Amino acid sequence: MQLIQENPDIHAYLASDDAIDHGHPLVQETADALWSGIGDAYSYAKATFEFVRDTIPHSADSGDLRVSWRASDVLATRNGICYPKAHALAALLRAQGIPAALCYQRLTGDDGSNPVVHGLVAVRLPGSARWSRLDPRGNRPGVDAQFSLDREQLAFPVRPELGEIDYPELYAAPHPAALSALRGAVGRPEL
Repeated sequence: MQLIQENPDIHAYLASDDAIDHGHPLVQETADALWSGIGDAYSYAKATFEFVRDTIPHSADSGDLRVSWRASDVLATRNGICYPKAHALAALLRAQGIPAALCYQRLTGDDGSNPVVHGLVAVRLPGSARWSRLDPRGNRPGVDAQFSLDREQLAFPVRPELGEIDYPELYAAPHPAALSALRGAVGRPEL
């Protein structure tokens, strides 16, 4: 799939905003701790992906009903669904100067019903002209997302026969509909 930058300026994918708040002290502290002793962008991106995937449970898996939406809140509460976990990964990558984009999939149940939009991150390492999608959702039985820049290994490969879609757009900021849903939710079941 050809990924399409929503904004042609690569610097847009390094910016901070309300949700990807990489200027927040907790985000900076976490990014610095992860970078310490690593020294290269590839190893940092892999370590950061695994940190978000493995140490911040997806709230549907953990049963946590809280809804976080800022990267700093995700790191503070160790809680989030796919969108805020993607915000946290993007913020940690951007904190060390690595361009990160938000991207989405439309997924359904096994019978094609109950469509949902799933949040991902795309990373573009320094010196590369190519974006690679990553899924920090969190693994569980039947879900095995891995860090790979060459061959995607997302939590949920799309099933076009069920109407599932990989959206090719790479967003510099969270999609307004996703952010609005997160901000307006009283609890996770509402999402």
